[in-house]
Amino acid sequence: MMSEIHRVTVQAVLVEEEVQFTLDELCRLCGADSDQLVALVQEGVLPTSGDRPEVWRFGGSSLPRARAATRLTRDLELNAAAAALVLDLLDEIDALRSQLRRHGHV
Repeated sequence: MMSEIHRVTVQAVLVEEEVQFTLDELCRLCGADSDQLVALVQEGVLPTSGDRPEVWRFGGSSLPRARAATRLTRDLELNAAAAALVLDLLDEIDALRSQLRRHGHV
């Protein structure tokens, strides 16, 4: 049963990765304005393809990260640099937790 749940999760992630969003679409999905997301891209929070905002494309995995970043900027009134730092720290915590689980400490 557990392996079936894992396979479904992996398939969902693979499908999600294939999705592409424009800047306008990502703004609508996050409830953010383009200036906010441009600042997050400039801080390295959101990877993008394309050389300018009009042609940027964001992968599906950018959606949860963009939502988290816009929530941080809105709810905690953080600027893009601070949101980037918080997200980096949260990523590091997740990586450490995964490492602990792999070694049977959690």
